[in-house]
Amino acid sequence: MDDVASAYAARAAEYADLLGSMTAVHPIDRRLVDLWARNTSGRILDAGCGPGHWSNHLHGLGIDVQGIDIAAEFIARATSAYPSVPFQCGSIDAIAESDGSLGGVLSWFSTIHHEPSRIAQPLSEFGRVLRPGGTLLLGYFDGDEVEHFDHAVTRAYRWPAHELHLLLEAAGFDIVETHRRSERGRRPVGAILCERRDARITG
Repeated sequence: MDDVASAYAARAAEYADLLGSMTAVHPIDRRLVDLWARNTSGRILDAGCGPGHWSNHLHGLGIDVQGIDIAAEFIARATSAYPSVPFQCGSIDAIAESDGSLGGVLSWFSTIHHEPSRIAQPLSEFGRVLRPGGTLLLGYFDGDEVEHFDHAVTRAYRWPAHELHLLLEAAGFDIVETHRRSERGRRPVGAILCERRDARITG
């Protein structure tokens, strides 16, 4: 993902100014993430935290949260803007957390640049670091088929919910609920809430 990190590094300041605050977040997304986070037990990882606004928001709710991102420029900005929140440069393809150590993972559009042949890697990592019963909230661009499009930063992908369901189930998750939203003038988006299955009782 070096090309993705480089693309975001080149536009980190522009991205942060435009989208790196809670005022830029859709109110439906904010309610969804807040409800999920408040019902999550244990430490939460903001996986692909960007400029850190979601991590800081969750920290303000009293949640034990850490943010990671592949772009060092984002981590530098997040650390400067939100010094009370722990941030670390790291990849969602190889998360520096012990197996089963987390209660929740927020992956808010952080897998959108993974090619279909590679997206199983971060999903597997989310499953690995979550304890049984821990939850993942995954934001994504919704579409009728898996296809790439010209994202403002670098190429990204749309996914049908059912295709992501299959990949998440293969990574050890049970799907809890799926949300989809389509509005005039905006790309359709979705969010999937899923729970880490207890491997000891899987069939």
